[in-house]
Amino acid sequence: MTDRHPAGAAHLALLVVYTDHLEEAHRFYCGLGLAFVREQHGAGPVHYACTLPDGTVLELFPAGEGRPVSRVRLGFHVAGREMTPPLPPGRHVVRDPDGRAVELYAG
Repeated sequence: MTDRHPAGAAHLALLVVYTDHLEEAHRFYCGLGLAFVREQHGAGPVHYACTLPDGTVLELFPAGEGRPVSRVRLGFHVAGREMTPPLPPGRHVVRDPDGRAVELYAG
């Protein structure tokens, strides 16, 4: 990953979302235009990973012992007109399969 941020500035590199509804969450985020790869590291759980255009990695992991579902607020810039159904420009809030608020900023 190239360093596109000022020295000392923190930036998001990895976001893991734990879910009780892995396949539904995968479909939900794919519906936002994100492309995921199915992964499994060793004997760990099957999960999905997506590298966003800025290099941030978003992973969807099944919740379980030691991996509880937590409320997380997420926001994505989206091409509103290209979504189904299309979104008008502005801020929209939808819920993912675990009930998390997901903000969509349609341009």
